[in-house]
Amino acid sequence: MTKAVQDLMIAVERVHDALHAAIRAGAPVAHLLAQDATFDVLPAGVGATGADEVERFVAEQVVVPGDLTVRRTSRTGDRFRVVDEEVFAFTHDRELAWLHPGPPTGKPTELVVVTLTAVKRGQVTRSRMIVA
Repeated sequence: MTKAVQDLMIAVERVHDALHAAIRAGAPVAHLLAQDATFDVLPAGVGATGADEVERFVAEQVVVPGDLTVRRTSRTGDRFRVVDEEVFAFTHDRELAWLHPGPPTGKPTELVVVTLTAVKRGQVTRSRMIVA
């Protein structure tokens, strides 16, 4: 692997990490997105297409649990994408239609989440979260 490919892989990881940090913080994400970017959460079947719509979806629909902790169990990637497997742990004390549909249970919850993020020219073109 050449140094140039390694640098591309690191750049892709940084964009991926910046997107997910912004989502968790409730910060704007449009500057990280390509104009035709898509964001999907499965199996809930929610998401958006286009930078403005993804920005609106994240701002209006993505409620992050207050005590959310994220533990990465694996990461793989190349110069185009990053795939993370993580464990999300939180108290299910609020409606989380995008992540864990159904009424709040008030119970501790752990979910395995696989996230695939594709990056082109320093911008996210696709981010897909698969919740198990």
